[in-house]
Amino acid sequence: MENAAEENWQVLLSLFPHGWREQALETGAVERLRGFSSPEALLRTLLLHISRGLSLRETVVQAKLAHLASISDVALLKRLRNSEQWLRSLCVSLLQDNGVSLPAGQPTMVFRIVDGTVVKEPGKTGSQWRILYSLQLPSLTCDFFDMTPTEGRGTGESFRRLPVRPRDLILGDAGDWSTAGIEFVHQQGGDVVVRVNPQTFVAFSPRGQRVGLLSRLRTLAQPGQIGVWPVELPAQEARLPGRICAIRKSELAIQKAHRRIERKASKKQIKTKPATLEFAKYVIVFTTQVTAPASEVLEWYRLRWQMELVFKRLKTLAQLGHLPKHDQRSSRAWLYGKLFIALLTQKLIRVGRDISPWGYSVRHLSASEPLA
Repeated sequence: MENAAEENWQVLLSLFPHGWREQALETGAVERLRGFSSPEALLRTLLLHISRGLSLRETVVQAKLAHLASISDVALLKRLRNSEQWLRSLCVSLLQDNGVSLPAGQPTMVFRIVDGTVVKEPGKTGSQWRILYSLQLPSLTCDFFDMTPTEGRGTGESFRRLPVRPRDLILGDAGDWSTAGIEFVHQQGGDVVVRVNPQTFVAFSPRGQRVGLLSRLRTLAQPGQIGVWPVELPAQEARLPGRICAIRKSELAIQKAHRRIERKASKKQIKTKPATLEFAKYVIVFTTQVTAPASEVLEWYRLRWQMELVFKRLKTLAQLGHLPKHDQRSSRAWLYGKLFIALLTQKLIRVGRDISPWGYSVRHLSASEPLA
């Protein structure tokens, strides 16, 4: 079993981004490396804590048995805090390895992806917590991390919980749709790009007429055709101006979307509405940004969409383990660790189809001299 575990670790090492050890030095994560034999031993111990869902105390026991480290749980917590920037740097490198196209320099905007999930701590009576966080692109800097109970006022996933500054561009998905939240961002001087949920979407034309979303979408007859329509949301103080930007999917993407819908309907034993299949032919977003071209707005949303699969894996991983409720630094480091594992999983799946017969890449391995 020990040999198998070591071989599995070597496979993971072959997937790590180039220069990961040097990043440990540059970010100060291995400054005065006491209790660990190497940066590799430190990272392996941190991932043991983050990926397996072990408490700090359980982790140090397991690390000692595996001859990785000899430290206290308090010392491990300090190491987790000091590794925040190292883990973030590893995430950025893995994003690039996975082919995610990060935004080019946009000095007039700060791109922020917002996401959240509910986490239940271990045990039958474990507490449930809702975490909400914001990551800036392309640096992946976590500029907001909040953890609250799942019940009570002000604990939902809402843009109103975010600190918003002028020039912020908040990228959200359909689950983030809330007119009140969008209005809050607009009042703070920021903008949003958020996926439209056609089932709950209500908007009016500048003339005050209710917008028929489907009739507008049907004018996009060719794959790749883009449509843009000015609308106003019925906000609390006054109608909020914005735009609907939509693009028709390729025929292959439409077929895939329809199959997903039919599988879901079959599983739930419900009949699919014709309008649901029609809406699935398009990607539809709402934005309060009224000057940028629609094609550029859709590219901004693509950044969010590229991260969505990573977020889904992160949410699964977040269910494993004790939440770091000590301070913001340990919480952010925990989040980066979960994100790193999700990105590593994505890379493993991607290269798994073409992986070599011996099970790992030779790129990071040292070649031995042939026998004379």
